[in-house]
Amino acid sequence: MTRKLINILILLPIAIVLIVLSVANRDSVTLALNPFDPSDTLLSVSAPFFVFLFAAVIVGMIIGSLATWFRQGKYRKKARTEAREAVRWHTEADKQRERAETVIGHKTLPSS
Repeated sequence: MTRKLINILILLPIAIVLIVLSVANRDSVTLALNPFDPSDTLLSVSAPFFVFLFAAVIVGMIIGSLATWFRQGKYRKKARTEAREAVRWHTEADKQRERAETVIGHKTLPSS
């Protein structure tokens, strides 16, 4: 329930803003990739302005995701190491438990 509410409170305004930007920026613009000759048609792209806005948002999200993923690498490595260590300790505990059970099983109770 809380997750749905947060999604509505965050995603709905973002969707509204994106729709408004798309409707308001329908005019075609040219992105010139040649800084020395802007009229060069080989290195220019014409599209509605909102396409460039969305492309910039998507590229920004990808770059931010990659930066976060690389920054958190040390934590993922530590988690893998600790998971391996936990498995090793669990197997050691199981071995000791089995050993204790065999030792207890071989002892006989004193007869009275």
